[in-house]
Amino acid sequence: MLAKYKKVGKVLSVGLVAVLSLSLLAACGKKEEGGKATESKDTSAVVATYDGGTITANEFDLEQRVMKFLYPEYAQMMDMDDFKEYLVKQEVAYEYLSGKASEEAKTAGAKTASEQFDKMKAQVKEDQWAEMLKAQNLTDQNIKDYMTRIMTVIKDKETGITEDAMKAEFEKNKDQFTTASVRHVLINFTDPKTQKERKKEDALKIAKEVKAKLDGGADFAEIAKKYSEDPGSADKGGLYENTPVSTWVEAFKEAAKTLPLNKISDPIETEYGYHIMKVEARTEADFSKLTAEQKETLKSQLAAAEIDTFMQKDLEKIIKEVKLPKTDKKEEENKGTTEGKTGTEGTKTNESKTDSKGTDAKTDQGTSDAKTEEGTSSK
Repeated sequence: MLAKYKKVGKVLSVGLVAVLSLSLLAACGKKEEGGKATESKDTSAVVATYDGGTITANEFDLEQRVMKFLYPEYAQMMDMDDFKEYLVKQEVAYEYLSGKASEEAKTAGAKTASEQFDKMKAQVKEDQWAEMLKAQNLTDQNIKDYMTRIMTVIKDKETGITEDAMKAEFEKNKDQFTTASVRHVLINFTDPKTQKERKKEDALKIAKEVKAKLDGGADFAEIAKKYSEDPGSADKGGLYENTPVSTWVEAFKEAAKTLPLNKISDPIETEYGYHIMKVEARTEADFSKLTAEQKETLKSQLAAAEIDTFMQKDLEKIIKEVKLPKTDKKEEENKGTTEGKTGTEGTKTNESKTDSKGTDAKTDQGTSDAKTEEGTSSK
């Protein structure tokens, strides 16, 4: 596994609510001709060989198309040779591990994948879903097969995970299950009306004026509607209700965890600006009170950690050869010139501009939640 893509792999392999990791049962395809399905033999070149199997060029092409469908933010990276190598190696890992899975895991994986697929599809308008599939030349079955293969591996790795292991994972990730209802007023470092950068001292001055009004007895919800520059909460009186504290940026998260209830905070600085906060309610995490779904999340995280360990320590031992065609350097350079402002870095810049008005880049509060799905991380 390529170390620099380890974080990407972790995000893609953890939560199926965000649709998990990379792998697809890309068997010999079926094409519709004259209303009848006909088998087409895959005669494309082998691009990877491993103990017990191979990945063909057609299978890998399908893998990439599914990837673009579910994770469009990675589409531009797929022209990079090292990223392609990362993808094909991860495809090998899931093909290999799913082949070793128990029958029970295969049954459970298929069931969970079907449920998650239905949930994911239900979130998108029917005509939009059809267009998304058409754009990548995919079918529902392609996506279901992909998710089934991944969930089979996850369910297999979940076998044998003990209650003690889940408790230990919980202790490491308590913030994930601690929720708070927080009102806040955000004074941005960028003026939303002019899009011009504010000096920190100017933003702090406005934040202190807001605090003074609140300390003087002004209604928090009304002040937030008037002054807050967070589009995700201003219209709701600055309220984020029963939200996992782990979804917020560090300084905001720490304040949400530690502020005395109903106390007006001093201005709290984050990368977005200054926040005046009030925590109205907080529910501390308690393992004994976790729901079945939350415990399943812990299991999935532990299973994903096992998969990560396999990829770091054992994957290279089972791969015999990777033989991907190299991207033409001239073509790559041209793409870099023409796409420099709209590539991965450009995308991040655009995202940060959007998120700068919100509280939390990780959950896109103030804009909505994309990783999902994405189609789809997690983290």
